[in-house]
Amino acid sequence: MSIVDLEAKIPNNVGLRDNKRLLLALEKWQPAFLQWWKDLGPSDFNMHDVYLRTAVGVGKGGWAHFDYVKMPDYRWGIFLADGPEDRKIHFGDHIGAPVWSEVPGEHRNRLRRLIVTQGDTEPASVEQQRKLGHIAPSLYDMRSLFQVNVEEGRHLWAMVYLLHTHFGADGRDEADAMLQRHSGDPDSPRILEAFNEPIETWLDFFCFTTFTDRDGKYQLASLAESGFDPLARSTQFMLTEEAYHMQTGENGIGRILHRTAQLVREGKDPRMVGAMPFEVVQRYINFWASRSMDLFGGEDSTNASESFASGLKGRYREGDGIYKDPRAMDATYRISVPDGDKLVDKDIPLRRAMNAVLLDAYVADCTRIVSRWNRDLEALGVEFRVRFPDKRFHRNQGVYAHYKFAPDGQLIGEGEWTRRHTDWLPTQADRDYVKSCMKACYEPGKFANYIAPPAMGVNERPIDFKYVQFH
Repeated sequence: MSIVDLEAKIPNNVGLRDNKRLLLALEKWQPAFLQWWKDLGPSDFNMHDVYLRTAVGVGKGGWAHFDYVKMPDYRWGIFLADGPEDRKIHFGDHIGAPVWSEVPGEHRNRLRRLIVTQGDTEPASVEQQRKLGHIAPSLYDMRSLFQVNVEEGRHLWAMVYLLHTHFGADGRDEADAMLQRHSGDPDSPRILEAFNEPIETWLDFFCFTTFTDRDGKYQLASLAESGFDPLARSTQFMLTEEAYHMQTGENGIGRILHRTAQLVREGKDPRMVGAMPFEVVQRYINFWASRSMDLFGGEDSTNASESFASGLKGRYREGDGIYKDPRAMDATYRISVPDGDKLVDKDIPLRRAMNAVLLDAYVADCTRIVSRWNRDLEALGVEFRVRFPDKRFHRNQGVYAHYKFAPDGQLIGEGEWTRRHTDWLPTQADRDYVKSCMKACYEPGKFANYIAPPAMGVNERPIDFKYVQFH
């Protein structure tokens, strides 16, 4: 078990006290991070006490401490999951070889790109969500937002640690650049498109944390298989925190649907009482789900093949022994690709389909979530059912990017798309209406009319607990 130094200026379990040069470099980066948080983190709430959990260890039980803290004083730390000392690479061309504790020279550029791309998403989401506290539907939800924000900040620290430790001057430059790019900035945007989309409402936020953070789960899980051990152990611990982010989104959309179902069952029109019509929620789901599926990249990818072959990035749960061939040498993956006005099946080498394999696991996960929402709607006695859009719908990346598909995956023409896309994606009228519903509710135990209360509070606290204390 690693030793956690909680008294250090930067809490860690990586022995920073024994590496003065690295410690000085990270302490030099720290003020720039805090200035970024002040400028582009949650606006106007930094002086309030928020009931937050803070990582204090990496064990499965009791790894976090809950207490009130002002967000700028949050103890962002560097934590790597513990693992066996004799861990071996368990997939790709180097299967059975010891994992790397240092970056192999031949993989340096690819590893750096993987780490920078992952790291860039963490501050991006904080920037996207920075104004949501002003329209929080409850103190419970405001606290959830800030918990997600501070942990995304810690995930940035995790990637910055890897860059500083293993990539020298190049790594330090990359760490600096992650505070210089900004979500939606026309001159210096974030690397991935979904992280430049505005998040102006809590319906956007809940969709983002359900679907986009769930992409993060699968990307982190595939990196947690990596033969580069510091990356694997960093992302493994990040997954522990990421679970709450996805839970926040899944429960949030479920509570919005639940509230709308209650109103419909009472014979009320949701639009007349500031709640979310089912069809509007569905269009937001379609938008954010399709944007999030783009984050998996092309279905046929030589980059994905090379990352797998070299042992840098595995499949989801690669180490659990669920795949027949950990080398993925001879198998193929069948994909339906557009050919004129129809789809035809095409077999590609499995290694080149690693993005598609990861996306399949994601779609199965999202489908289970939608089923849970629908079970609640059925129990409430309403007819509406949520649908998860097909992976071909509204794609800007991969083999479907230049074609038009309906949400059920049917290939359609440009004319039908023009006529019907407003049935499937949020319109400006939808966005204006949803914004009009964003009424802040700061009274403990009270909630905006468009969302139901949660089933329970945080850390065994009651729902009407004062999760944020204003000064």
